[in-house]
Amino acid sequence: MSNSVAFMRNIGISAHIDSGKTTLTERMLFYCKKIHSIHEVRGKDGIGATMDSMDLERERGITISSAATNVNWKDHSINIIDTPGHVDFTIEVERALRVLDGAVLVLCSVGGVQSQSITVDRQLKRYKVPRLAFINKCDRSGANPFKVNGQLREKLGHNAVLVQIPIGLEEKFEGIIDLVTMRAIYFDGPKGEMVRYEPIPDHLLEEAKKYHEILVDSVSMFCDRLAEAFLEGRETCEQIKHAIRKGTLSLDLTPVFVGSAYKNKGIQPLLDGVLDYLPDPSEVDYTAHNLDNNEAPFPIEARVDAPLIALAFKLEEGQYGQLTYIRIYQGSIRKGVEITNSRTEKGFKIGRLIRMHADSMEDIDEALCGDIVALFGIDCASGDTFCDTSINVAMSTMFVPDPVISLAIKLNNKKSEDKLSRALNRFTKEDPTFKTFVDHESNETIIRGMGELHLEIYIERMRREYGIELETGMPQVAYRETITQPATFNYTHKKQTGGAGQYGRVAGIIEPNHEKDYEFVDAVKGGVIPNEYIPSCNKGFKACLPKGRIIGFPIVGVTCTINDGNYHPVDSSDIAFQHAAIGGFWQAYEKAGPEILEPIMKVSIEGPSEFQGTILGSINQRRGIIISTTEECNFTRVDAEVPLSEMFGYSTVLRSLTQGKAEFSMEFLKYGKVPSSLSETLKKEFLEKKKSGKKR
Repeated sequence: MSNSVAFMRNIGISAHIDSGKTTLTERMLFYCKKIHSIHEVRGKDGIGATMDSMDLERERGITISSAATNVNWKDHSINIIDTPGHVDFTIEVERALRVLDGAVLVLCSVGGVQSQSITVDRQLKRYKVPRLAFINKCDRSGANPFKVNGQLREKLGHNAVLVQIPIGLEEKFEGIIDLVTMRAIYFDGPKGEMVRYEPIPDHLLEEAKKYHEILVDSVSMFCDRLAEAFLEGRETCEQIKHAIRKGTLSLDLTPVFVGSAYKNKGIQPLLDGVLDYLPDPSEVDYTAHNLDNNEAPFPIEARVDAPLIALAFKLEEGQYGQLTYIRIYQGSIRKGVEITNSRTEKGFKIGRLIRMHADSMEDIDEALCGDIVALFGIDCASGDTFCDTSINVAMSTMFVPDPVISLAIKLNNKKSEDKLSRALNRFTKEDPTFKTFVDHESNETIIRGMGELHLEIYIERMRREYGIELETGMPQVAYRETITQPATFNYTHKKQTGGAGQYGRVAGIIEPNHEKDYEFVDAVKGGVIPNEYIPSCNKGFKACLPKGRIIGFPIVGVTCTINDGNYHPVDSSDIAFQHAAIGGFWQAYEKAGPEILEPIMKVSIEGPSEFQGTILGSINQRRGIIISTTEECNFTRVDAEVPLSEMFGYSTVLRSLTQGKAEFSMEFLKYGKVPSSLSETLKKEFLEKKKSGKKR
């Protein structure tokens, strides 16, 4: 096998859940002789698919974490990353596509373009990744690859062109017709390992000629020589392949393959298509930022003899320490060589250099430009750039979506606190979309993620991998209290307990403040309150703010002004004026029209335009206010303001309403007034808890 960059491919396998990505990858590994037997996804044989190495993946039959491997096909080296199909694990797709040069978009010949197909396609477009489409499951009842090809055009806006058509469908699916070479291809042997080429069957010859003409007509726009030859009826296979490759690399064409991974049909020609039509690392333009020159663009050259530039795109905690996956964009890397982390500006020597095959590892001495490998024992973060000591550059990191759902967790056994801390530290480092914090108002540990399944998986991993027993429950909404009108106070704190007493009088006004959470104004004149006690008054007011008297949540948006008072030369003190300020605050608070505020989120929902009315209706039902709607390529984006209390469980509802084809993100926007009906409910709940002696 050649070490030339031209003989290397980096590809990802992406699709909607249950379209057959992992099954397809398993066949690729088998035909490339990386594995010696084929195992199925759900692990009914007790083994499971190679790329689904986690027990949870094999039990549930889904991919949770992206897995990398390397295979050889016809003197070419192919790095393959199998990515999850469920939207909850979208970060795995994001970071894989960030470092890949090409992709295979897998579609079910029955389901067609589905929700995550749309999401994955947007991700591919974000990173400008050339792709092939593989219409899988042509053996299933209801299979219609021609319809799916049309959906690629209509729903995703692809210039999708069939380069193959099936020989039969459903239970009669026998093989494929290659429209480039105009040959029939059959897959013999118990596992389809013997590829047999035959003339096109007579009953399919006319149909094959029709689709051959459509193919050549569509791709001739990318090659003038082919256009001329096509008009004269003398086009060649080499000309057609050249035009398809040119159109694919420019992102203006999507070649469409057909087959059945489960029935071992169509995989070898797809591997040929990866070599023929997807780019090698030198054919993709990558740019870094020169940190020594105001982050000016720094062109990356896919040359082995250039200074090293590599990107850390995935972290895992292994039995030997942190495992860091890297993509080498320029230069090479060897054991024992010193390199620099451009973010921390710290240098380190390469200890172990690993080539990954799912969860197994192979120690190597050197990796070249274009390779995807892993390092052990490196202290870094996801998205860090490693470079040669002679340069100082950084690459842009991957897009990380914000978490959209929260869950409160509680330990059943306090002895597990250290385990929980280790688990949360590990998972938040490995997964940028998994967040955790302690809500100091409710004293709950909150975890945040991309959906119910996302958090459910991490809860289960804590139980299995760390032996932690947890209880889960939704966190409380972080409500606030405020005032709506000015109110005066005049309060005297007087206490005599024998010996020195306590005395302090404060008078003034509290007013709404729409700019700040809290402001203190000293308007005392004539020394009626000595200067040394003014800060004591401020402390007293501040002591009232953490817990209001309507529902017990923090008070915000208040200006406290003192303009009069009195003191005693013996009994006045710091603590006396603190208590006087506290009494004065609560005296005025009851008269200042206190009300409850709730967090309002900025919510952005994206989905097919056919569900626009459904999406708008779901927002209106949640007391939401529509800010804007925009449409592009049969896709609608709705921006709205929605109370946080109405958003819990919305991801499940939205998927149900839109057949799983829409997704949303949200972030805190502001606090808004709670409706009177909800306000009364919250007041009753607070009073009941107060009577029962329960804490919030």
